[in-house]
Parts: sequence; structure tokens; C-alpha cells
Amino acid sequence: MSNPLILKSKITKFLSILHQNLITRSRIFWLGLSIAVLLIYGIESLKATFETEYIIQDDARQHIFWMRRFLDAELFPNDLIADYFQSVAPWGYKTFYWLITSLGIDPIFLGKLLPIFLALISTFYCFGISLQILPIPAVGFFSSFILNQTLWMEDDLVSATPRAFFYPLFLAFLYYLLQGYLFPVLVAIALQAIFYPHTVLLSLTIITIRLFSYHKKRLKFTSIKLNYWLWLGGIITATIILLPYKLPATEFGPIITTTAAKIQPIFNYVDGKYGRAFFFHQNPLVFWLTGPRSGILFLGLFSPLAIGSLLLPFLLKKEKFPLAKEVSTKVEILGQIFIASIGLFFLAHIFLFDLHFPNRYIYHSMRVTMAIAAGIALIIWLDNYLKQIISESEKGLTFSQKISIGCTTILLVILSLIPFSQDLTINNQSYVKGKEIELYKYLLAQPKNTLIASISKESNNIPTFAQRSTLVAQEYSLPYHVGYYSQFSQKAIDLIQAQYTSKPEQVNNFIQNYEVDFWLLDLNAFDPRYVADKELIRQYNLPDSIIEQLKQNIIPALSTTLESCTVLNSKKIALLPTSCIQNELLKLNNNNLK
Repeated sequence: MSNPLILKSKITKFLSILHQNLITRSRIFWLGLSIAVLLIYGIESLKATFETEYIIQDDARQHIFWMRRFLDAELFPNDLIADYFQSVAPWGYKTFYWLITSLGIDPIFLGKLLPIFLALISTFYCFGISLQILPIPAVGFFSSFILNQTLWMEDDLVSATPRAFFYPLFLAFLYYLLQGYLFPVLVAIALQAIFYPHTVLLSLTIITIRLFSYHKKRLKFTSIKLNYWLWLGGIITATIILLPYKLPATEFGPIITTTAAKIQPIFNYVDGKYGRAFFFHQNPLVFWLTGPRSGILFLGLFSPLAIGSLLLPFLLKKEKFPLAKEVSTKVEILGQIFIASIGLFFLAHIFLFDLHFPNRYIYHSMRVTMAIAAGIALIIWLDNYLKQIISESEKGLTFSQKISIGCTTILLVILSLIPFSQDLTINNQSYVKGKEIELYKYLLAQPKNTLIASISKESNNIPTFAQRSTLVAQEYSLPYHVGYYSQFSQKAIDLIQAQYTSKPEQVNNFIQNYEVDFWLLDLNAFDPRYVADKELIRQYNLPDSIIEQLKQNIIPALSTTLESCTVLNSKKIALLPTSCIQNELLKLNNNNLK
């Protein structure tokens, strides 16, 4: 048998596999492949997160650490940071963790396991949605394949924070919406409201768009009665659940206004450095297009195959693609998601910060939409391309055609395999590995009401790895609620000034006022370059005065206690009990008075 005939036979067999109908065996085969892809990514992520005891996803340091209160109510007493993040956590999210941790399971441990289950739910629904649009099981595989690659290449899913729940809950909403099920849709909206409330606005906007139909270049109300019931039920469900969040005034004050945010360094790009909550930029192209919170085009990393989603509108209009004729009218949902996302993006800019970040209405939904659209587009194109090869092979393939087929195959394989690289998965999942293990163990042995003062980067890890309170830390410097940030800022400014003042009495007053038990210092903390680079100092416009003081050899009082008071140190940090600091500074102050 000649090579063209062998190629034709193989392609024909592959096409028959792609075109399997919806018999149970066919669906199980393709769904099984989809789950296999998920498990490859999930297991690699689990291996990374359980590499050592002291490793955690970056954002979990904010949203999960305080949940250890569920296991031990004595942890983090009178802790501003823990109280704040507990208060802003959606009700369903923290209740879910509370229920699981009530079984004695550590919330940090749970947060490491949870992503694989969220991905599994997302995969099932993505598979089902794709089959409703184009009833070929292979479509479900390609869509969920691209979705899983996209999800595991970023840190949203693996964070196990509220936004990780967007994907299974939004996909569930879409699945039941396309099925025309009223009650499951309302349940999905209710779950969105209690796990990640911003999703509700997106879902409500989509069902609002579905109240209208476009026919013969005219926009009119739909004749489908179910759409009206979905809209009414969705509005009532969302209102009942979300209204209690708006009625009481939060203990941490109102959301910051746009005017106030624009003048704060923490929200801006200043002197070539991004603020902790970077949002505004002088370059309008950065602000409107690529800004991670403000830009409409910022979508993070996604599977290279997701680019195929851009081809779907063109493939559906071309008569030469036979499989396009089998695409259901339910494909309209992809356009409706797009319109809803764009509309909410601009609405969030108008009501800035009250509706969270504008980009969040684009980022998550488009990653889902692109995966589904790309899976459909890929099958439509692949079906037509393979049939063309069969047709050409009957005449005999030329050398250039063989080269073209080979290059196309290699390109598709490369694009499919690139996202499996750990450089694009594990390295982008933002895991933080604690390196000061002796410090964590030492602090863990201290009383549960121990309070540490520090502007060291290591202070970000203390609540998670040492389970003790830190007065401030850059990781928790979120400026969105005025009441919280004003308290946080006052503590941070007092701490910074106390760390660099030359007056012993100011240091002692700080320790007494805040009842600090330990002071954690970076060993290079009194180097002018350290001060210039320290983000927490920059955001309060304090570097210049401190640097000038250090250059004038005005010695910070705290630095004089390093040698005599350090109880634990490493190559980078030193831990000092404040009782020793007070005694040493009292001696220094007395000597100065003589």
C-alpha cells in the first residue's frame, strides 16, 4: 500500500473518531481524555504545593491564613489584618471552609487540594456546554483541554480564593442556561452570590441580553417565556442574597473614591515602580488596554490554541466548512458573554472600585469563552482540513503538500504541548516558599497573642507559617476600604518612623502603644539602598527623609540593640524581643541624659 493510501486510511479513521455521535461510549471516551488532562496538571500542581511544609499560594496568604481561627479561636486576637480579611470574605466561601475545617482539616491543606476538584467540576460543565453547541464529543474534549491549559497557566484556580470559584459556578450557570432549566440556573446564581459576588452581575447581564432577539436587522423582545422567568428569578435571587451585604455599614469604612485613589502612590506607577495596588497610568494605552486591573486586553497567560477562538465567527459564515452547519443556535451564548463582559467593564470604570476592578469582568469570562469557542473552531477547521487531505491524496500528494501537512501537524503538536511546560504552569501559579524555617518554629512556640513588628518581606509569611500576628506587612496593604487602610497606614507609618528614629523614647513609646513582643529586622534594613527600594516605605513618601538621615550618619536607635538583643538570626534577618530593646534603649537614653 502506498504512503498516500496509508495516510488516507489513518485520516479517515481519525475523522470517524471525531464524528462519533453522542452514544454513551463515545462521550465517556472523550470525557475520560479531558479528565486525564486535568489530572496531569492537577497532580503536578499538588506535587509542587506539597514539596515542603512551608509553601503556599501567594494570594492564599491573604484569604486563607485567618481561617485557622476555625481550628483555634485563640489565634490572631485583636488582629486588624485577620479581622479585615475575615470580614470581606464572601459568606459562602468562608462557610464552606468552616464546614470542612470543622472536621479537623487545616484550611491551608484544604486550599492546596481544592483546585483539582474545582477544575474537575469546571471540566464537566465545559464539556457539556460544548456538546450543546456542537454535538460531537471531540468538541467537548478540545474545549476542556484548552480550558484546563488556560486555568493551570495562571494563579486564579490554584489560589483556592473566592475568584477560584468563578470557573465552576459560571460554567454551571451557562450549562443550565443552555439546557433551559430554571431552578438550577437560580441555584447557580445564588452560589455565585455567596462565593464570588461579582459573577452575579455578569450572569444577570447575560440573562438580560437574552430578553431581546435580533431578527431581520431589528431588535425586539424575545418570544421565549422562559427567558423572562429566568430574568425575574435571577433578579429576585441576587437581590435577596446580596442586599444584606449593602445594608449594614462595614466596620472598615467605605470604598475609596477615584479622586482619593489617584493621588496615592500605592495606586500609581511612580518613578518607574508599580504601587502595591497599581491601577492608574499616565499612558492611556496602558491604562485602557494592558493594565492588569484597568485594561480591557489583559487576559493573563492562556493556551496558544485559544487564539483559534478568533476564527470561529469566520468559520461559521463559510459554506465550505460542512461541520459549521451542525453548530446549534446556542452558540449565540458566546457573543452574549462577550457583550455582557464589555458592558460591565465600562460600567465598572464609571463606578470605579464600587464594582471591583473593571478588568475582572473581562479576564475570567473571556478565558472561559475563548476555550469553548476555540474548541469548536478547531474541530470545524480540522474536519475540513483533513477532508481536503483525503481528497488530495486520491490524486497523489505533491512534495510541497507533504511538507505543508507535516509543518501543520508539528505546529499543532507544539502549540498543544507548550502549555505543559512547568515554566508556564508551576512557575506562574505564584507559590511562595518559606525559607526562614527556624523563625517560624521559634514564633510558633511563643504565646498565641504574640505580636511581631516588621517591614521585612518575611513579615508577609509570619501569619501563615508561624500562625502569629504581624502588626503590618506589605502583602496585607490593601487600600480599598478606607477604614481598614487608614488604620493599617497609621501603624505602618508609626513602625517605619520608630525603626529609623534616633530617639530611644520614640521607639519605646511605639512598643508600649502597640504592645509589640518582637521586632523582626532585615540585616540590611539600615542601608539607604534598602530604604529606597522598600515598597512599604515608598507608598507613604518616607524614603527621602530617612535616606538623608542615614547619609548624615544619624544612627537609628533600634540599630544599636541588634548585637545585644538578637535571639534568632539568619543570613538575612534578625529577631529581637522588645523587652530587651526597651532595656537597652533605656540605658542608652540614660547615658544620653548624663
